[in-house]
Amino acid sequence: MATSVAVNEDLTLIRRLRLASVVEASTLLTLLLVAVPLKHALGYAIATRVMGPVHGAAFVAYAWCVTVTVSGGGDWTRRELARLILAAFIPFGGFANAGLLRRKEAAAAAQVGRR
Repeated sequence: MATSVAVNEDLTLIRRLRLASVVEASTLLTLLLVAVPLKHALGYAIATRVMGPVHGAAFVAYAWCVTVTVSGGGDWTRRELARLILAAFIPFGGFANAGLLRRKEAAAAAQVGRR
């Protein structure tokens, strides 16, 4: 049985992962739907030079959060891990994982409430 501190830490990690997922998905959409068209349609190459690294940093932060959250414990299946990883490469993928992460967060919060 997990300790109260470990369960609280799992809850914090899942919340952080949810935030990183939304940020990563948002920066990818901004890059694809705003910066790339600005570059190619209007010649504003600065748009991709700014959004590219911003999205890159968000992607690395998301990958780190997935690694830390899943390796930190909790009840993660291989399928859920694969879903979290694949979501980073698909536009809207981070948003599609919102339900999974919300359920994981609710389960962790329920464990905190039981203690």
